[in-house]
Amino acid sequence: MAKTKKLTKGQQRRIKANHDKKLATKHSNSTATTIQWDDGELDAPEQGVIISRFGQHADVENSQGQIFRCNLRRSIASLVCGDKVQWRLGKETKHAITGIIEAVHDRESVLSRPDVYDGIKPIAANISQILIIASVLPVFNSDIIDRYLVAAEQTGITPVIVLNKIDLLSTISVIEQEKIAQQLSIYKAIGYQVMYASSQSMEGIPALTLQLAKHTSIFVGQSGVGKSTLVNALMPNLGLLTQEVSENSGLGQHTTTVARLYHFLEGGDLIDSPGIREFGLWHLTPDQVCSGFIEFSDFLGLCKFRDCKHLADPGCALVTAMHNNQIYPARLASFQRILASLNDNKLTSRFND
Repeated sequence: MAKTKKLTKGQQRRIKANHDKKLATKHSNSTATTIQWDDGELDAPEQGVIISRFGQHADVENSQGQIFRCNLRRSIASLVCGDKVQWRLGKETKHAITGIIEAVHDRESVLSRPDVYDGIKPIAANISQILIIASVLPVFNSDIIDRYLVAAEQTGITPVIVLNKIDLLSTISVIEQEKIAQQLSIYKAIGYQVMYASSQSMEGIPALTLQLAKHTSIFVGQSGVGKSTLVNALMPNLGLLTQEVSENSGLGQHTTTVARLYHFLEGGDLIDSPGIREFGLWHLTPDQVCSGFIEFSDFLGLCKFRDCKHLADPGCALVTAMHNNQIYPARLASFQRILASLNDNKLTSRFND
C-alpha cells in the first residue's frame, strides 16, 4: 500500500485559505442573490460616488452627502473606492442593504497594482494626485518611493512625495539625516514636489491641507509610515485607528483595512488605502519601467544594442549618461534593481503576454 504523502505546513495553509475563500464566496453570493429588487421596488436612478467597497456591497454617497449601503448588479465587473456610479434606492431596506448599483461611469484615472490571484487589481479611481508617504521611521526607503513614482507615471496621476514624522529626525544619526536629505534633493532636482509633515508637532500640516484642497488624492506608502496618523491630523474628528511600529519586526502595523473616501472641510477628497510593505511592478515591461524614470527620457533608444539590459552592456546610453553626471547614480541603481525584480518574478509573463 502506497504511503500517503504528508503535506507541508505551507501547503496546509494554502488549502485552508482556499477552503475559507470558497466558503466566504458562497456566503456572499447567497446573500447577493437573495437581495433583489424589481423595478417597481426602486426609486429613480441617481448619481453617486463609491465611498468604500465591501465584497459584494459598497457604500454610495449621493449628491446630498448621504451614504447608503448597496448591492451590486452582476454585470459590474470592477468597482473601487472613488468610482462614479449610477444607483437606485430601494423603497424598503433588505438585510441592511438600501439600494443597488446599476452602472459604473468611465474612470478618469485608476491606480492599480498586480495581485497574484486577481491579476491587475485596481486600488482607487478618479484620483488626481498621489501622495507618496515616506517617513524617518521605521526606515526611509527610496526604492519604494521610486516604485510608486513609476506607477504614478504610468497612470498620468501627479505624484507628491511627503516625508512624514520629521519630528523624529533628531533621533536618527547625522549620517542617516544626510542620506535622506540627499535623496530628497534628487527628487526635487528631477522635478518632483517634496513636502514635509509631522502629526505630532503639526509642522507642515497647513501646507499639506492646501495641497489637498483642490484634488481627489490618495495616500500610498509602506505600512508604518503614518498614513492614518496624518489623516487624523488633517481630519481631527475622524479618529482613524493607528498603531505603533512593531518592536519585534521593525515594520509598520496595518491599520487601514478597507479603502475609504473622506472629504476635507477646506475642500478636496482623500482616499485612505490599506498599507502595503511592497509595491510590485512585475506586471510592467522593462520599457514601461524605464519610462517611469522621467529623467531617462532623453537617452531612451540611444543604446548601442536594442536588447540592452542597462547594466554593464557596452554602449548603454543610460550608463554613459550617469558617468557624464546627467543621471543620478542612485536612480540608475534603483532602476536596475526594479528590472532585476521583473526578471526574478515567474508570474511576469502572465501579465505581459
